[in-house]
Amino acid sequence: MTDLAQNKANVIAFYELMFNECQPREAIERYAGDAYIQHNPHVATGKDGFIAYFERMAAEWPGKRVEVKRAVAEGDLAVLHCLQRWPGDHDYAAVDIFRLDGQGKIIEHWDVLQILPEASANPNGMF
Repeated sequence: MTDLAQNKANVIAFYELMFNECQPREAIERYAGDAYIQHNPHVATGKDGFIAYFERMAAEWPGKRVEVKRAVAEGDLAVLHCLQRWPGDHDYAAVDIFRLDGQGKIIEHWDVLQILPEASANPNGMF
């Protein structure tokens, strides 16, 4: 049976390790399953593609940070709604969707990003 709380904890720990601590290789070794399917068009599919992309991001964007605002899990999916802070001009609202195997290991990833707008038609904010 799928452990939804553990799946949420795993994807949060994965994101923290690879994004904030800039250790994508360790994150993949610890939290990815046998295969890793990537849907982000900027990142090659597979574990090696993920590691190469985020090692480059760590070198090119020191100080980048992610803050998880909420996590939701259902079935074999876990979803993070996050604030991504990148040095430079823009911060982003992000939704990351992860599919996990029966052992709670990440095997597939999708994401959508939106630049935080300067102004809003409502006072509610992105989070």
